[in-house]
Parts: sequence; structure tokens; C-alpha cells
Amino acid sequence: MPIKNRFAELLPEITAWRRDLHEHPEILFETHRTSALVAERLGEFGCDEVVTGIGRTGVVGVIKGRSTASGRVIGLRADMDALPILEATDLPYASKTEGAMHACGHDGHTAMLLGAARYLAETRNFDGTVVVIFQPAEEGGGGGREMCADGMMDRWGIQEVYGMHNWPGMPVGHFAIRPGAFFAATDQFEISVEGRGGHAAKPQDTVDPLVTSAQLVLALQTIVSRNADPVDQIVVSVTSIESSSKAFNVIAQRVHLKGTVRTMSQAMRDLAEARLTAIAHSVANAFGAEAAVSYYRGYPSMVNHPEQTEFAAEVARAVSGGCEDAPLVMGGEDFAYMLEERPGAYILVGNGDTAKVHHPKYNFSDEAIPAGCSWWAGIVEQRMPAA
Repeated sequence: MPIKNRFAELLPEITAWRRDLHEHPEILFETHRTSALVAERLGEFGCDEVVTGIGRTGVVGVIKGRSTASGRVIGLRADMDALPILEATDLPYASKTEGAMHACGHDGHTAMLLGAARYLAETRNFDGTVVVIFQPAEEGGGGGREMCADGMMDRWGIQEVYGMHNWPGMPVGHFAIRPGAFFAATDQFEISVEGRGGHAAKPQDTVDPLVTSAQLVLALQTIVSRNADPVDQIVVSVTSIESSSKAFNVIAQRVHLKGTVRTMSQAMRDLAEARLTAIAHSVANAFGAEAAVSYYRGYPSMVNHPEQTEFAAEVARAVSGGCEDAPLVMGGEDFAYMLEERPGAYILVGNGDTAKVHHPKYNFSDEAIPAGCSWWAGIVEQRMPAA
């Protein structure tokens, strides 16, 4: 099953959809135009059911095969939201929305799944039901969690679910995947260090929260270097330090720190939270200050299921002739919530020699569309073959 000729025929049309989405990016759950466009297209394709408002602004389309005797139901998911980034590509179809940009390729993911949906609705060459899932708010909003909380999996009886993401630096149309933990859990923290402010010329009369915070930033790195098993994956990054004073001659009363913790296992996640909290309080106490810690658990680690991962790789090999072993990724992906509810797998498709995702000069490669669409279609036709 190489790249399907139908997707070569549809490439100009799918590309036009993708570039229209790129021109009109929408952030988090505010995907109103995008969701309406997706629902309109799915209706035009002749989907058996199109439902909006799942997970606030998510869209679900249902396509039944020539037969549904197998009773099998597979979900295919694409994300729709953009990022709050000012685009710097100078493309003719660059973002028309100030401060918003499809800098992660979700415009391409949505267009590819629409292309696959059109093909599957035309041919229906499978025995079962496919549910195409268009999700808002992947970029930090937890749209996948919201769609699951709305009962999506049970409502349509989804048994397996598959996702895809483009990958700059990998040849266009090539694939890569790995079983087990793939993307990291993404947690955030805030630490407020309260000292005793005063004149910068009289530090002996103060408890300096900046000095305390400087020691704390270094001490937090011992979570990685001295608490974590060296073979486990963990990143602890302090990304913001803000003092209550902006003056040259004032020692601040308080300092506010923000940061992120990335882990691959629940045990490491628990350890990181416990050690971060303990270290913050202990360091502050050692300098006569006080610390208040807020720890926010974000997306869980995204874990591919072994059987479905091998199947997804087989389909990828059939499409492109190969499928590489993907590296661990310390970024987050809220497809994790869907994989917690149902077995499935998430794969990477090459985007070529382009700027990295989340960069203002990033652009999705339209040349990847036929391979991505063919993979979606192959998942359905090979997992639910027509009798």
C-alpha cells in the first residue's frame, strides 16, 4: 500500500485547505472558524454523522464502512489550534491574525485528516466505523482531556485511537515511532520567596530573596543530578525570575520564580514534585526567608501501546518503505489523555529541512500531505479490512 493516487489528485485541494487554515490561525479553544470549516467539509464529504461542540469546540465525524459487521471502531485524531507567535515567514498565505500563527503544523494535521476523511467517505473500503476527531487546544489547553471528559470514547464506541505529528529535520514523507513512553509529562511550578527588603547599602538589615533565589535555582538542579536515576529522563528548568523591586538601590521584599518539569514516568514525576517542594522550603529557611510553592500537573506522559505501535509502523513502512525508531521527546502532547482511555499509537511524519516547530519561521511542508493522508487511510483499511 504505497501512497494512494487519489491523494496525489487531491493534493492541490488539500493544500488550499491547509493554506487557508494557516492564514486564519486560532488559539486554544477559540477555534470557531476552523471548527466550522471542518464541520462543513465533513458534511460535504457525506459523513454519516458530524457533531460539533465536543470538548467545547472540537468536531467529530463518523464514517461507516461498506459493512460494519466487524463491530470495530477506530478513532483518528488531528489538532486544530495555533500558537501565540508573531509569524515571520513572509509567505503569501502568512497569518492574517496579529500575534497568532500555525507554528506547529496543526494546519497540516487538520488538512491531512480532512483529506483522509474525504477518501474514506468516497471509498468506504473497510468493515467497521472510523471516527475522525478534530481537537482544539492542544497547545497547553488540554483539549484532548476535554473531549474525553465529554464522553467521546464511549459515545462512539471508539476501541483504538491514532494520532500523527509532523517532524522537521526528518525527510518529507518518512515516518518514525516508538513504543512505550514517547512524549514527556509537562508540569509547571511557581515559587514565591519572601525575604525582608531594605536599602541596598545595608544588606545586613535585610533577608535578600534574590540571593536566596539564586541558590535555589542551583539547588533545584540537584533533582536531576543527585535524586533521579541517571537512566531516567527528567528536565527541571527555572524559566522566569521576577523581583518585587525594580530599583538599583533597593533589596526586594520578594522574588517570584516560574519553571517547568518534564518527566517520562509517574514515579519520577512524584519524586520531582516532592524534591522541588522540599528544596524550596529548605533553601529559603537556610537564608532566613520563606518559600511558598505551587506545583501544577499538566499533560501526562504520552505512552504508545505496543501492539498498536507495531501496527502503525507496518502501515508507515507500506506507505514510505520504512519507519525509523523515534527519539524520546521531552515536549508534551495531550494526545496522552486519549491514549490513557484507549489503546493506540502516535507517529511522526517528516517535514523536511524546515525551521523547528514553535519558531516564527516554521511552515508545514505540503509535500508531506500525500504520505500523511495515505497513513490515515491505511490505518483504517488494514485494521478493518473489507470482507
